[in-house]
Amino acid sequence: MKLIVGLGNPGFEYQLTPHNLGFLAVDRLAESCGVEIARREAQSLTASTEIERVDVVLAKPQTYMNLSGMAVARLLDRYELGPRDLMILVDDADLPFGMLRIRQRGSAGSHNGLKSVIGALQSDEFVR
Repeated sequence: MKLIVGLGNPGFEYQLTPHNLGFLAVDRLAESCGVEIARREAQSLTASTEIERVDVVLAKPQTYMNLSGMAVARLLDRYELGPRDLMILVDDADLPFGMLRIRQRGSAGSHNGLKSVIGALQSDEFVR
């Protein structure tokens, strides 16, 4: 099983802001899988699906960005997963518009949501 988490801020006023790119990306992934992210658990909205024959939980923490780590840690605990089973989808203001980057591990840079996740997990060994 894998956990894919889109980071963002809950609330209508943040819905289409650049900092909510993680929420938008995980919503799009859910749509392409034919599921709705609506189940409430572990301070998050979640949905279960299968991608390429792998069970996947899609999640949107309902904490604010700077506290995302608490929700991510609770989800990993809930599903008995480790950091290597986790993928975080986030915005990156350091990249040019339209550019994507995938990293296997590393620092959070200036991203407070990633800082929160790394702090809560005491690990940077997850894909983002």
